[in-house]
Amino acid sequence: EPRGRCAAAACTHATMNAGDPFEWYFEIPIVSRTYFTLSFLTTAACALEIISPLTLYFNYKLIFEKGQVWRLVTNFLFFGMFSLDFLFHMYFLVRYCRLLEDNSFRGRTADFVTFIVFGVVLMSLIAPFVNIPFFGSSLTFMMVYVWGRRNEHVRMSFLGLFPFNAPYLPWVLFTFSLVLGSSATVDLIGIAVGHLYYYFDDVYPSVAEIRGWAPRRYLRFSEYFAPAQHQIEVVTALHGGAAGEPGAAQAAEEPGGAEDADLPEQQDGAGEERAAVGQETTAGPASDHAGADQYHARSDSAAPSGPAAARIAAALAAARRREQQQQQQEQEQQQQQQQQQQQQQQ
Repeated sequence: EPRGRCAAAACTHATMNAGDPFEWYFEIPIVSRTYFTLSFLTTAACALEIISPLTLYFNYKLIFEKGQVWRLVTNFLFFGMFSLDFLFHMYFLVRYCRLLEDNSFRGRTADFVTFIVFGVVLMSLIAPFVNIPFFGSSLTFMMVYVWGRRNEHVRMSFLGLFPFNAPYLPWVLFTFSLVLGSSATVDLIGIAVGHLYYYFDDVYPSVAEIRGWAPRRYLRFSEYFAPAQHQIEVVTALHGGAAGEPGAAQAAEEPGGAEDADLPEQQDGAGEERAAVGQETTAGPASDHAGADQYHARSDSAAPSGPAAARIAAALAAARRREQQQQQQEQEQQQQQQQQQQQQQQ
């Protein structure tokens, strides 16, 4: 249904190389490009009457009684026939899907796929209780909501009339849809699912850290596989040097050799140092190393004593420094991108 996105698109500014659309297309990250391509091809197939939209929409009985399971996916790919409204749906899809994948999920493609799958699953569970045939707009609205919450200092304007910060963008679009008489259910579902993801991935880990709980990010694919990488790094350190820190293990055995590890002479002191390293967590919603922190904490109880303990402590300290350097680089990249966005808007 037309949802008033045409005028609402004035809230944002698109950047596209009109002289070379192929270059613009291949600059889109892989997940965003795949979703955009599938949505465009689905609409093109309907326009050419190769397939019918009636075979794409969500229908609980046809899915579970007739076995038409493709409807679980295709209802997220159809945004209406070719029209001005379709173009603006594609604009919102490409823009905010790309911004999330380029910024918040940079280098974490698996986590971004998990983010989309989370939205698809929750909306599919809601679908039998609402009269909405296609949920592509709700999924797009979910992306807009999460992007806005993670870029709270980005300034925007609506139709050039009044400015606001990015977290208010979904509510501005929602209000505009109501004014035009569109259904509020589509937008509200996207906002609700987006807020659930934002809470479990950004809010809950911070609250858990403050209260002394294990700061897990359950909706990250890397949460369940990152610890294995750090186990490999520690084993490498025990056999001749930590990855990225040559000689760190040997330096730990020499008095004053490990400057950053600062190992005490007594075994109990070494245990306290390992515990301090393990308990440090990376603050902020953009942290990508929660799984590593969990491994650090678990390694305290099973760590050996003597020279082996010193090597482990040095290896953990070296891994921690690399994590902090990577986090600082990511924060600098995000700040530069936000500054560029603000300059483009000005």
